[in-house]
Amino acid sequence: MNTQLQNSTWRSVCTRGDLVADSGVVALLDGEQVALFYLPRAPEGQQIYAVGNCDPQSGANVIGRGIVGHLAGRLVVASPLYKQHFRLDDGSCAEYAEQRLPVWPARFTGDIVEIAARVDARFQEAA
Repeated sequence: MNTQLQNSTWRSVCTRGDLVADSGVVALLDGEQVALFYLPRAPEGQQIYAVGNCDPQSGANVIGRGIVGHLAGRLVVASPLYKQHFRLDDGSCAEYAEQRLPVWPARFTGDIVEIAARVDARFQEAA
């Protein structure tokens, strides 16, 4: 898990019914587009991944339309534009070390999809 997300809160972004199996959909979290990938038949059990929707090479919001697959034993999404592969677990790019997608922890709470959103430290001190 990204250490910057240690201080986070879970936010509802959609329902399981909004997801498309083995594909991506896009949700909005605090003004940022997040691509959600739902893999109901993963060997480890059903998985949900949340990565940034903006392709770092082109600047276009297209990652949610990418094709999910495996590369070197890891789950990846291929960008629809330049075909570079981003690892779903950490957002790193297989071809270009300088490219990375932001990632968020994601989970199901019943049929609700939740993403861990950063909490502003100013609000934590007041709580």
